[in-house]
Amino acid sequence: MNTTPVLDVPPAFPPGPPAQQPLDGSERAARLERLLGDPHEPDNPYGYRALLDADEARRTPEATEALLTDVGLSAEFVPRSVGGRLTRPDLLARVLRPVFRRDVALGFGHGITSLFGASAVWAAGDERQRAHTARLLLEGGGGRVTIVHHELAHGNAILRDEFTARSAVGGGFLIGGRKDVVINADRADALVMYARTAATAGSRSHSVLLLDPERLPPGGLRRLPRVPTHGMRGSRFTGLEFTDCPAPEDALVGDVGDGVPLALRTYMVNRCLIPGTVVAGVDSALRFAVRAATEGRTGGQPTRRHRTALAGVFADLLACDSMAVTGLRSLSLLPDSAHLTAAAVKLTMPDLLREDLEELATVLGARGYDRGPSYGGFQKLVRDLPVAGLGHAGNAACRAVLVPRLRALARRSWFATEEPSARLFLLTAPVPPLDYRKLSLAGEDDVLTAALIGGAQRLGPLRGGGPSWAALGDLADAFVQEMRALREQCAALPESARDLLTDPRVCALTDRYVLVLAAAACLGVWQEQDGTDSFLAQPDWAVLALARIGRRLGVPVPELPDSVTRSVLHEVLLRHREGRSFDVYDTHVSG
Repeated sequence: MNTTPVLDVPPAFPPGPPAQQPLDGSERAARLERLLGDPHEPDNPYGYRALLDADEARRTPEATEALLTDVGLSAEFVPRSVGGRLTRPDLLARVLRPVFRRDVALGFGHGITSLFGASAVWAAGDERQRAHTARLLLEGGGGRVTIVHHELAHGNAILRDEFTARSAVGGGFLIGGRKDVVINADRADALVMYARTAATAGSRSHSVLLLDPERLPPGGLRRLPRVPTHGMRGSRFTGLEFTDCPAPEDALVGDVGDGVPLALRTYMVNRCLIPGTVVAGVDSALRFAVRAATEGRTGGQPTRRHRTALAGVFADLLACDSMAVTGLRSLSLLPDSAHLTAAAVKLTMPDLLREDLEELATVLGARGYDRGPSYGGFQKLVRDLPVAGLGHAGNAACRAVLVPRLRALARRSWFATEEPSARLFLLTAPVPPLDYRKLSLAGEDDVLTAALIGGAQRLGPLRGGGPSWAALGDLADAFVQEMRALREQCAALPESARDLLTDPRVCALTDRYVLVLAAAACLGVWQEQDGTDSFLAQPDWAVLALARIGRRLGVPVPELPDSVTRSVLHEVLLRHREGRSFDVYDTHVSG
């Protein structure tokens, strides 16, 4: 058997300075936004016309990929401790938003897929593996890492037998198995494989291997043809087939059996980062809708029947972004209990954003089916989001995190946990760098419900400030009462979690719970505004956002003052005219 090491690199990685980029995360995001330019400009090689042409031809947008390589986007996925720029996940999401605002498929194909693959190395790799992976992503503009357990038909499950790695005589592993749909499998410089290493099922059944496809022995790996997909048509989904392929012992990341625990830990980041970047794509969808609703209208005012939809979707976007950013910041601030927020983010946001796209489609009308550069980005987004991980895939895994904990949360955490630090919601406040090695599923403190309860109490004395303040206080109280009902019902659940995941009543409890967490994050971000954004510091957007969440949940929603929708709509139109983003950061966008 060929026992040549897959990772032929020096055993140590000299610590050197971070990649040459003096700007902080927000500045890097602004710089990338400027470089990508106005997406509506016909001659812009990185604009909608070029991106849609590439999508129609099912090819990658080469010019834009070259630009992202030139700016060293791959360095964003490498921790600063090994020479990259990755410090905080909330800043990473900001840097990626200019890409996702234009093309979700590009954001994955030339973006965060590499982080998803490398995250197991950052969490459990030895010094040599971390050095090799960092060098691969940093040198020559950046390489690509892909994760080999993504099977569309299996909803991102890793506990399937597509790949096995059995012990080989003399050491190392013999890999077998096949997957037909792996993003960038044909052009990845490294494969991070989750392979079955135990004959029986269980939490220690899988292990992680770091493989260099170019250094595997001949005949062991066969690359399969490209698979066409309905969405993300320009992305390269191909397959891999291993037949008794030797891999050395030092390809193992962590210990044998670490695959499932590593996936559970690293997926915490993925579950927050995907919604936290995809929200930028829905930002563009709202921009298309505002443009369609105001084009040719006197004073740039939409018709009355479109005003409610535009204001409502904007409020939803702010609520979703509040939840995503809170989840991303919790990874740094609360690495023991961030798994609860992360699972809630992934379980809640896809449904909210899908509903928003359906609502915007009614505003766009026939324009929503346009395939040209003016509005074609909307239809492309609708096609891309399910493939990009904003479909139902992964919902079962998120419920598997939350459902077994509902009883313990109800009995020990809800109405007992202390409120989190204000830094969790204060977007300008620094948080510690992300350390994958510190992420765990050990914590049982639900800090978001604690923040909701404390926030509702503080709203009491403010009810006299006007109708909006009174409505916000009523809504906050309604969500607190919902938490009391959830505590009573969840505390009565059986101790054994065996049948809970298949019980529709428990799934319904989980869906109610995560909507309460969405309201809590929204209220937290509103309350911790630092005064730099007068609109976000006012109650109207939070009132509308909580009311829409409340209607989905079925909690009592007060009649809202007319001024609420007027105020939120005014901000939508103002941001559109001035070229500002519809997210919580309210930054300049091109075009």
